[in-house]
Amino acid sequence: MTGESDDRVDDAGTELPTHSEPEAGDGWPVTLSGVTESLVTTRGPNDRWNVAPLGLFSGDPVTARTWGNTRTKRNFHREGGGYVQFVDDPVTFADAALSIVERDDPVLESAAAWAEVSVTSLEVGDEDGTEWERWALEPVDAAVRRTRVPTIDRGFAAVIEATVAASRLGVAGYDDFELRQRLEWCASVVDRAGSDREREALDRLGEHVEW
Repeated sequence: MTGESDDRVDDAGTELPTHSEPEAGDGWPVTLSGVTESLVTTRGPNDRWNVAPLGLFSGDPVTARTWGNTRTKRNFHREGGGYVQFVDDPVTFADAALSIVERDDPVLESAAAWAEVSVTSLEVGDEDGTEWERWALEPVDAAVRRTRVPTIDRGFAAVIEATVAASRLGVAGYDDFELRQRLEWCASVVDRAGSDREREALDRLGEHVEW
């Protein structure tokens, strides 16, 4: 299943090309290194697609962990896969990380590239009272929908870090005071270096979580 067409222009008004074939090896549409932050859509029992963050650990195979009894974990077990999305919109990340987002279609409008993956459970463990499960992800289909010249944006990085910190508030094994200090620091970075869209994402984060 593929997503909607996504004809886009950059800030200068130049049309960005759309590709139907992945450009990276191993079936992934991008080259993965370290831990790549992504969003994943998984189909729930209501036939709608749940959107959630998923950190991709590079390697052979690429792996990811789910923490707790999340919708992503349950849908992985029931459906055996989902769609990994590579997204650079901070508001989409903030909503997916801190609220329940469900869609009729698996591919997000903001996805620059996507990979349909099958998943296999590798191991289950426990950390500070929270159960985790590690998964191997194998791409079965993929596409690059748009490309652009990369830029370095501290505001976007701060939004992603803020969503991680906010999602850990109240979780055993994490210090809420330290997490709130990190959130304050992230907010200061977005205030100094972020775009309007990143400030909107931080405002959205404040609507989802009290900090």
